[in-house]
Amino acid sequence: VQLQASGGGLVQPGGSLRLSCAASGSIFVMNVMGWYRQAPGKQRELVATIRSGRSTNYADSAKGRFAISRDNAKNTVYLQMNSLKPEDTAVYYCNYRVSGDTKEYWGQGTQVTVSS
Repeated sequence: VQLQASGGGLVQPGGSLRLSCAASGSIFVMNVMGWYRQAPGKQRELVATIRSGRSTNYADSAKGRFAISRDNAKNTVYLQMNSLKPEDTAVYYCNYRVSGDTKEYWGQGTQVTVSS
C-alpha cells in the first residue's frame, strides 16, 4: 500500500487548510484511514481516523475544528482543518491499516505551518 499526501502549507492563525491522502495498491474494503501529526520535539499523535463505514474518531484538540472524510471509490481520505492555531504546526502523516490488523502504512508527511 502506498499513501500520497498533499495539501499542506503556510496559513495564518484562524485560517483553513484541506489535506488529502490517496491510497493505492492492495486496498482492503474494511480499513481505517487517518491523520497523525508530529511537531518538532514531540511524539507523533493522533488527529483523526475514519473507518470505511465512515465512523470517526478525533483527538480532543481536533474536535469542533477539524473534519475527516473519505471517498471510498477513490481510496482517498481528507482532513478539513479550520480555525487553525500556531500549535497545529506539525508534519501531518496519513495512515492506513486493515480493520482488525496491526500492520500500518504511512504516507510521506506534509508540513502544516500556522504563523502570522
